[in-house]
Amino acid sequence: MTMEGGSLHILMLPWLAFGHLLAFLELAKSIARKGHRISFLTTPRNVARLPAIPPPLTSFINFIEIPLPQIEHLPENAEATIDLPSTDFRPYLSKAFDTLEQKLSDLIQTKQISYLDCILFDYAAHWVPTIAVKFGVPCAFFSIFNASFLSFLGPPSALMGGVSSWKKAEELTLLPTWIPFPSTIVFRSFEARQIFNGAVSDASGVSEFYRAGKSIQGCQIVLIRSCKELEPEWLQFLGNLYEKPVVPVGLLPPSIEQGWHATLDWLEKQGHGSTVYVAFGSEVKLSAAQVKEIAVGLELSGLHFFWALRVGSVPAGFMESIKVHGRGLVCMDWVPQVRILAHPSIGGFLSHTGWSSVVEGLTFGLAMVLLPMMFDQGLIARELVEKGFGIEVPRKEDGSFTGDEIAKSLRFALVEDEGKVLREKAKECRDLFGDDELHDFYVSESIQHLKHLVDVSLSA
Repeated sequence: MTMEGGSLHILMLPWLAFGHLLAFLELAKSIARKGHRISFLTTPRNVARLPAIPPPLTSFINFIEIPLPQIEHLPENAEATIDLPSTDFRPYLSKAFDTLEQKLSDLIQTKQISYLDCILFDYAAHWVPTIAVKFGVPCAFFSIFNASFLSFLGPPSALMGGVSSWKKAEELTLLPTWIPFPSTIVFRSFEARQIFNGAVSDASGVSEFYRAGKSIQGCQIVLIRSCKELEPEWLQFLGNLYEKPVVPVGLLPPSIEQGWHATLDWLEKQGHGSTVYVAFGSEVKLSAAQVKEIAVGLELSGLHFFWALRVGSVPAGFMESIKVHGRGLVCMDWVPQVRILAHPSIGGFLSHTGWSSVVEGLTFGLAMVLLPMMFDQGLIARELVEKGFGIEVPRKEDGSFTGDEIAKSLRFALVEDEGKVLREKAKECRDLFGDDELHDFYVSESIQHLKHLVDVSLSA
C-alpha cells in the first residue's frame, strides 16, 4: 500500500446499478490503497451483494447503509436496477434514490459523517452539489461513462434542456455540430429513439439527462473512467465543453476474483482461445425473441461457448442440444466474470458493450463481438469498431438481429482469416487496458486534483 501525505476522507455515492456500484468500488479500493478513507453510501442489500473488500483495505473503506423507502410501484426489496422486472420501473427506483438527499444532509448535519473532505457522486444524485454548498464541502462528479459518450451529449445546458435540445430523435443519428472533428460515433435510429425518450421527465420528476446535466453543472471537477492513451481528443474536447477540469482516473482494470467456481471445471476442458464468453450485464433485460436468436447464433457458429444468462428460460430444446454436442455451458446464476474472462480457454466476448464489460474484456485481450442494448452502449460499440477493437453485430432498422448474424460475427472475431487483424488488435489492448502501473498513476493524479479542490475550498 502506498501512503500519500495529507490523507482525505471521501464520501462516495453511486447510482443503484451494479455497473455503477462496482466501478465506484474499484475506484474506492484504488484510492484506499493510497491511504485515504472512503465512506461508501448505498443500501443494505447492495452492500451485501458487493464483492468483499481485501483485508488490507477494510479499515479504509466504511459502508454507510441507508434503506430505501417503499415507493408506490417499486417492487418490494428492489434496491438496484438488477431487481427490476423491466426498465419501466426505473423511474420509481430513481424516486426512492432521491430520498437519500435528505438522509445524506441529516448525516452530515448531525456529524454522523464527520471530517468530510470531498463528495464523489454519480450522475443520478443531481442534488449533491446543493448539499455540498450547504456544508462547504467540495464535490466531484465521477462518470463511469467514457469521454466520447459525454461529448456526444453536449454541454450541461443541452442535457438539462432535454428534448428542447433535440427537435427529433433522428438528430441523434448525426454527429453533433459542437464536435469539431470527424467521427463515426453516432446513434443508430432505434437507439436514437430510446435516448430521445430518456430526455423526457419521468415519474421521478426529472429526466435521466437532466440528472447528468445538473450534476456536471454543479460539481467543481469531473472525474472520468478513461485515459489519454485511449481517448486523447475526446478528453481534451470534453474539458473545453464543460469549461472545468475533466480528469481521467484511468480504466480501473479489474482484480481477478479469488477462489474456485464449479463452472471453471468445464472451462479447463476447452482448448486455448476456443471459447466465447456471452454476457449482457446486470441491467439488460433480454426479450424471449432476443434470447432465441442468440441461442440460434451460438449453435450456428459451431464455437464453444459459456453463456451467463440472467433470464428464466431458454428456447425449447436448446439445453438438450448443447448437452448432446458438448460445446456449450449455460449458467443462470452468478458467475465470477473477471475470472472467466481471464481464463486461457476464452478467446472472445459477446457483450452488450457496457463500458465496465469492455474494460474487462480488453484487459485480457479478447476479441469483442458487440451487441449494444441501451444508453451509452451503441456509441461505445461505434468507438471500438472505429479503433478496430471489435465487430458489431448487424441490426435491422427496428434494432432486431438474427441468429445468422450472431454466428457470422462470432466466427469472424474468433476463427476466420478475415478477422485476424481484429484478434491481433484485441491482444495488443492488454498492454493498455491491463497496464496496472499506468492506471495506478492516473488514480494518483486524480487524488492530487481532489486535494487541490479541498485546499481551494478551505482557503475560500
